[in-house]
Amino acid sequence: MRIGVPTETALREARVALAPPSVARFTRAGIDVLVESAAGERAFFTNDAYSEAGAEIAPDAASVYANADVIVKVAAPSAEETESLRDGQILIAVLQPLTSHDLVRGLVGRGVTSFSLDAIPRIARAQPMDVLSSQASVAGYKAAVLAADTLGKHLPMMTTAAGTMPPARGLVLGAGVAGLQAIATGRRLGAIMSAFDVRPAVKEQVESLGATFIQDEELQRAQAETAGGYAREQTEEERDRSQALVRRHVGASDFVITTALVPGRPAPKLITREMVEDMQPGSVIVDLAAETGGNCELTLPGEVINYRGVIINGPVNVPSSMPVHASLMFSRNVQSFLDLLIKDGEAVIDMDDVILRDSLITQGGEIVHEATRDAMGAPAA
Repeated sequence: MRIGVPTETALREARVALAPPSVARFTRAGIDVLVESAAGERAFFTNDAYSEAGAEIAPDAASVYANADVIVKVAAPSAEETESLRDGQILIAVLQPLTSHDLVRGLVGRGVTSFSLDAIPRIARAQPMDVLSSQASVAGYKAAVLAADTLGKHLPMMTTAAGTMPPARGLVLGAGVAGLQAIATGRRLGAIMSAFDVRPAVKEQVESLGATFIQDEELQRAQAETAGGYAREQTEEERDRSQALVRRHVGASDFVITTALVPGRPAPKLITREMVEDMQPGSVIVDLAAETGGNCELTLPGEVINYRGVIINGPVNVPSSMPVHASLMFSRNVQSFLDLLIKDGEAVIDMDDVILRDSLITQGGEIVHEATRDAMGAPAA
């Protein structure tokens, strides 16, 4: 059994799928690891660190794809990388199969056995493998730092000889992992934090971090959460009520961090142009949903714009901006997944295990993931 780690080729991707500590764990267990030269360089993991962990350094990506039984990546492979995969080879990465239909077709055509880390079920046993949560925690932290860096005010209250400056007020829309981390970081920096989420179950978590939970009792009585813990898409009436509630609080906030996502769908629009116009000049919006269309109507993915004095930041691939810790956390998630997959030095796909079954996307030239088949309109395998 040989695990291969190629260099990530996606734009702005600085992370690496396996960091040296995880590599060392596999090599001590007798599993070979082949790492492309400089694969960890942008995350500040040197070839020497991988060699010391017991990995073999490959001169290029072609050598990794040709000689590894299992390929582990952060981002989905490009079309060119997909062509480098071979029949029966195992691929593990964040594939986003519900929307990456060309990729799935390519994997089927190559006969690749693929697992998508973003399809792992959100159950207690799978928490050590949950890349969405680990990377969202990085993004939430960085979003609060970005807001603090951009805002023309300091976040904590300060009493000086020149007078007392009140604390900044921050609002987080979407209290999932990223939102909760943004709240916690904003609070540590001294801001007064509040949060809104359509899921009533997160109220206690928000308040435990010292933030105010904004709520509409009628909305909270509605079931707004899927079985997997994600927010479901709201009805038109619910969206109208939510927007009215959010608008009142957006206008009173110095900075707003948005994190709301619906899997497989464009990000819900929570902040309209009119809401931005209600904000004071110098206010800041950090939109963590920029890659899927943004929670703010005016967000431009990957850009920072000034709209009537309000700064709107639409960062993309935020975890990659903190590649050291993001890679270490991602690597531990992958390590836990491989511990489940590999038995006695061989990959064993136990279809009775819900984690392996639900994250398996393609196998034997077929799409075996039901939700992906449905999204693509493909026949059952």
